[in-house]
Amino acid sequence: MSGFYYLIIIACLAVLAVLMLGLGSFTSGGEFNRKYANKIMRWRIILQAIAVIMIVIYAIIRSSANA
Repeated sequence: MSGFYYLIIIACLAVLAVLMLGLGSFTSGGEFNRKYANKIMRWRIILQAIAVIMIVIYAIIRSSANA
């Protein structure tokens, strides 16, 4: 199960990376922001949903293993 835990960490770091990319492009503005802002936001939402689902699955598995 520890392998799944590391996948969750990687998923959370991916969300953080996309969030930072979006914030960086938003603050600098320009053509890159106009062209990719919506795509970056969509990727963040998708990655965040995957990370949350993985965390919920991990919590369910851990709670059922302790019961």
